[in-house]
Amino acid sequence: MAEAPPIVRFAGVRKSFDGVDVLRDLDFEVAPRERVALIGPSGSGKSTILRILMTLEAIQAGRVEVDGELLWDVPPGSAPAAPDPRRLRVVRSKVGMVFQQFNLFPHMTVLDNLTLAPRRVQGLEPGEAEARALALLRRVGLAEKAGARPAQLSGGQKQRVAIARALALEPRIMLFDEVTSALDPELVGEVLAVLRELAREGRMTMLLVTHQMHFAREFADRVVFLDGGRVVEQGPPERILREPENERTRAFLRAVLEA
Repeated sequence: MAEAPPIVRFAGVRKSFDGVDVLRDLDFEVAPRERVALIGPSGSGKSTILRILMTLEAIQAGRVEVDGELLWDVPPGSAPAAPDPRRLRVVRSKVGMVFQQFNLFPHMTVLDNLTLAPRRVQGLEPGEAEARALALLRRVGLAEKAGARPAQLSGGQKQRVAIARALALEPRIMLFDEVTSALDPELVGEVLAVLRELAREGRMTMLLVTHQMHFAREFADRVVFLDGGRVVEQGPPERILREPENERTRAFLRAVLEA
């Protein structure tokens, strides 16, 4: 049986901000239903990878494919061109992202936050969108908060709502960008519990940017250490987190664990 092609592929990707390269000729692939933890120092390109997949950032050079769809193709020396709007819509329908700061609409109830995109993007009838939203709220343990507004929720509850909202479009790929970094320590566990459950189900490809090394070991099939916009080292969590081969990886892990 032939091996399935990657669901995410970066080939020779370069991305810069104000003339500073954040990704440098990045080659990176993710298999369908693989769970990947991206680790590395600030500015190493971890969140930029997610934002490119979410079509929130363009690239200066290289090629990016998502589930067989060409998202970006910029040969070296060429000026970046805007991607085909049809391709953008297709890719966005396959990718969901949960941000550090929740990004919920404050003037809407929790239920309205979850039903907005399925109604507008997928054309679901209000009743169908509401049924899906309530099922997702039950899944993240917040069914009783459907009528609440974000200001009435704790940070952990807001992040669980944000996860449910991303799941409402039934994406094939889920991206999580430091989803516990804005939370008080006592609220981190309730969000990680939801991620554990999603990982156990094994239905989606999942990319997680995190500084929670213990959770990365538990969550991921593969840990990828980035530095200077490139993949420095990658492999199974037990090897990367316990016995890294690269000195830069070892130095980063020592600093994180000491902190």
